[in-house]
Amino acid sequence: MTDPAGPAGSAASAARSEPVVLGTPAALREWRSGQLGSVGFVPTMGALHAGHGSLIERARRENDLVVVSIFVNPLQFDDAADLEAYPRTLESDLERCRTLRVDAVFAPSAAALYPRAPEVTVHGGRLGTVLEGASRPGHFDGMLTVVAKLLHLVAPERAYFGQKDAQQLALVRAMVADLDLPVTIVAGATLRDDDGLALSSRNSRLDAHWRAQARAIPRAVWAAAQASADGADAARAAAVRVLEESALRVDYVELVAPETFEPLDPGAAQGLLLIAAWAGEVRLIDNQLLTFTTAGPDGARPQGLGEV
Repeated sequence: MTDPAGPAGSAASAARSEPVVLGTPAALREWRSGQLGSVGFVPTMGALHAGHGSLIERARRENDLVVVSIFVNPLQFDDAADLEAYPRTLESDLERCRTLRVDAVFAPSAAALYPRAPEVTVHGGRLGTVLEGASRPGHFDGMLTVVAKLLHLVAPERAYFGQKDAQQLALVRAMVADLDLPVTIVAGATLRDDDGLALSSRNSRLDAHWRAQARAIPRAVWAAAQASADGADAARAAAVRVLEESALRVDYVELVAPETFEPLDPGAAQGLLLIAAWAGEVRLIDNQLLTFTTAGPDGARPQGLGEV
C-alpha cells in the first residue's frame, strides 16, 4: 500500500527527523517487517558525497521509504592496507542521511554481517575477472556477495547505483537478471567536482599534489571524446597521451563494448572508455560512453564533464 501523500512526501517520512539506525540483520528484518509502501535502497561504503546524495534524492522521489546501507565490506578488498585506509565518517554520513530524509540506515559491523567466514559466495563469471577484476582479484565476488545479502535483507523495489563504477553496475545487473532477484536496478549519472574529477570517497585521501595530478584523468576522458570522430583507436590513443604526460601510474585504458565489456568490434558505433590509475597511493577509476561518428564531437563535452 502506498501512502496517500506520495513517495516523496509520506506522512511517516515527513514526521521523522532522524533516520532509524540499524546495526544487525535481525534489527533490519524487524524494522522492514513493519513498513508499508515501496522501498528504495542505496548501498554505500560510507564517506558519503554529493554523488551518493544524488542517488538518495532520486530514491526519495521515487519511493515511499529510503534505506541507505553504510558498510565497508572486507570481502571486496584484496589489500589489507587499502581496507584499513578506506575513509570512515559515520557521524557525518548520518547527518547527511538526516538532511536527505532517509528513513533507515543499516550500518552493521563486519561481525554482524559475517558471523562466520562465508562458505557460499557469488561469483562474477568472466565479467568479474577482467579489467577491475584482473587488477583486484576477488573484488567483484566480494561485492556481489554483499550486495546479494543486502538486497535480500532490505527487500527493496528499487536499488540505486552510480554509473562511475560501470563494471560494478554491469555485474549487479547481471546478477539480478541471472538469479531472478525481484528488484529494479536504477543507474545514476556520474557527478564531478569543479575540476572534472569524478566524485569518489577515495578523493578525500588525495593531497594537493596528487589532486592536481589526478585531473589528468578527466582531461584524458575529454581528449578521447574530442578524438572520437577519428574512431576508437584514435580516441584511446588521445587518452593515453594525456595520462602519459602526468605523474599518474596507469593501470589500464581500454575501450570495450558498453553492454558486455568485451573487446570493441571494428566499426562499432559506440564504446565505453575505462580508465584506472594510481595517484600516489590512491587508485581512481573513471569511464565515459563515446560515440564514433564522422561529424565530430562539435565541442560538446561528455556527460557530466565540466571544465577540466
